[in-house]
Amino acid sequence: MKHAKLRSFTFILVAFMLGCNEFMVVGVLSDIARSYHVPLSTVGFLVTAFAGVYAISTPIITTLTSNWNRYKLLMLLMTVFFIGNTLTAMAPTLGWLLFARIITAAVAGTIISLINLLVSIITPMDKRPMVLAWVGAGFSIASVIGVPLGTTIATLLSWHDSFWIISGLTLIVFALLAWLTPRDTPQVKGSILEQLALLKDHRVLLGIGITVAVLSLQYTFYTYVRPLITTVMGFSLTSLNWLLLLLGVMSIIGNEIAGIVASHNGVQKLPIVFILMTILSLVLGIALGNKITGMLVLAALCVVVIIYGTTIQLVFISVAEKEYPQSLALATSLISIFANVGISLGSFTASTTVNFANLTMLGYVGAVYGLLAIGLSFALRRFYRK
Repeated sequence: MKHAKLRSFTFILVAFMLGCNEFMVVGVLSDIARSYHVPLSTVGFLVTAFAGVYAISTPIITTLTSNWNRYKLLMLLMTVFFIGNTLTAMAPTLGWLLFARIITAAVAGTIISLINLLVSIITPMDKRPMVLAWVGAGFSIASVIGVPLGTTIATLLSWHDSFWIISGLTLIVFALLAWLTPRDTPQVKGSILEQLALLKDHRVLLGIGITVAVLSLQYTFYTYVRPLITTVMGFSLTSLNWLLLLLGVMSIIGNEIAGIVASHNGVQKLPIVFILMTILSLVLGIALGNKITGMLVLAALCVVVIIYGTTIQLVFISVAEKEYPQSLALATSLISIFANVGISLGSFTASTTVNFANLTMLGYVGAVYGLLAIGLSFALRRFYRK
């Protein structure tokens, strides 16, 4: 297909752009607090507000706009995103900044859902798993490259300039999408209730449960990954950024493996992936007693917790294509929606655990979610085979 590789690269670039916008603020929170002369705790709610708006707005906007022309909708959402990010770069006050972050959060989830939907429609079946995996990797690449780069720019210039660069990237992405995105794609229209029928399917519900369980396990340890590296394992603050970079690279490798697994009957292999994930979580507490073993287990966990994603995304898409075609747009947004539920649950679990026990207990508690993922994956394998 003409321009197929460039189109796939553009879709990955969209994910990178969205990831930079979402994650970069974490790296510049201190700079934002200083520029507005407010405590760091006051600006911390920017992250919470973004995640909350993202999780709530994505299913609403995706469902309400599912009957719209996809090309026009994508261009409209990209325009809103550009406005929101540019307002972020300009923000003279904290209230202005919060408003701008809400605008970008409101459309970011629907944009990535549309990209996944276009991948499922445009990409040949044999290449679909790898392209979906690399779109997912766009977010990992943003955390590995984009966030440190934004932090560096904020240090050398200002945090405003970090977001001006994202606005520049958005204009490039907008032009590529306008050129490469098909003007019309096959579309089955349906009412909101008809679209929500997808959520009655056992395979979809099991996939949602797996998503929540895996993200809960991941953020049980990842919420406190910095103190695990410095306080528990004893690495210096100088080493911290390099080790976080290593974990980010491992996540990218996990996305690559996710595409390979999904291409080879991934649903049948998920129980094996989750058994390995649970074992690694269980041995984490012991492994943290040594710098080398601790980092090896953390690195392995960062790979394994990513592998499920492409397979579950394909389950949602294939079920919708065959039995709920009117729900295809909603199907591509489910991981984005319920990943945020898992992140919230995992973070809450981690905070509660640390209040009553030490950091080395996080792996044991997270393994409970691993056991849940194993059980759900066996059930999905049985239902999906039928």
